[in-house]
Amino acid sequence: MKQIYSDIIQFRGTHYAFGYMQGELIQDSLTIKNREKQWKLRKPRFSIEESEVKQAIVRFAPGIWDELEGLRDALGWTMNRVLMEFGGYRLEYVKSGCSILTGEDYMIRNYDYQPKTYEGRFALFQPTDQGYAIIGPTQRITGRMDGMNEKGLAIGYNFMHRKKPGNGFICCMIGRLILESCANVAEAVAMLREIPHRHSFSYIVLDPSGVTYVVETCPRGVEVRKSNVCTNHFERMKDENRNYLADSYQRLHTMEEARGDITSAEQAFRLLNDTNQGVFSKEYKNWAGTIHTSAYFPKDRVAWFALGGDQEPVVFDFGNWLSGNDCGLRTITGEVDTDLPFPHMDENAR
Repeated sequence: MKQIYSDIIQFRGTHYAFGYMQGELIQDSLTIKNREKQWKLRKPRFSIEESEVKQAIVRFAPGIWDELEGLRDALGWTMNRVLMEFGGYRLEYVKSGCSILTGEDYMIRNYDYQPKTYEGRFALFQPTDQGYAIIGPTQRITGRMDGMNEKGLAIGYNFMHRKKPGNGFICCMIGRLILESCANVAEAVAMLREIPHRHSFSYIVLDPSGVTYVVETCPRGVEVRKSNVCTNHFERMKDENRNYLADSYQRLHTMEEARGDITSAEQAFRLLNDTNQGVFSKEYKNWAGTIHTSAYFPKDRVAWFALGGDQEPVVFDFGNWLSGNDCGLRTITGEVDTDLPFPHMDENAR
């Protein structure tokens, strides 16, 4: 078993100041050093055109561009390098898992991926210039793997495939754009129809109304349906599915079978986080091991977060934090059943 941690980042202020602060934090970090080594081993499969990326970001959430400028100034990098690392536009993505189960009052999500991509940051950000306050784990610094905003809108996403990528945003930046700019599921669905998508993902959104939408997206189209469970295949755009889906259907079936007996969020959390219930995955070497389980409660503005399996979640009262009361914790700890390196903790996480 490997002991792991995520740093808790708390910030109130402008997007530029938030970006600058984050740039100072990561300037000499293992995360940056490992990313530099990774780029030496593989060539980028995308191109960056600064004006095009700026236009795309500003259209949906202009504050994020200010955050990227803050990162640029703190790190002393060119904007092109900042966009390659943190811009979230036109980046490549490989296979992963992920499972999501919702109820009227909660969203529970397993994030399944490869440890070498996990940066170990959980952020609470309350902007003073524009956009909604957000809580959730970060990916590529500016993106969000899942999360909830001050309006109680929660989002998570599940990978489908990377066939025939298009020009557009990757999943974690789309998650951030939605949380930054949308107040409810209707606005989130509308933006997901409008956003250009780089890859094929399902985005699951829930707000205080208790209604969950699964939005199936790919560079070639968007379909919307209501459902309380989602894994790694499309139900509407079946022609877009991968050939091998046995694991995805197995996890979906497990959650559907158990839903009738679940009477609380605690039971739903245990279904996804316990390692013996058929949803939690240990396939870390196959890019599909569960690294964290998160839970969001839109009506109460509360979030739970756990690293690894069979864990008791750390509880965040986001509503209280929005009132100006900082969280007393600085890190979240847990353990996973792997010896693979994590880029924020280990050297040579290539």
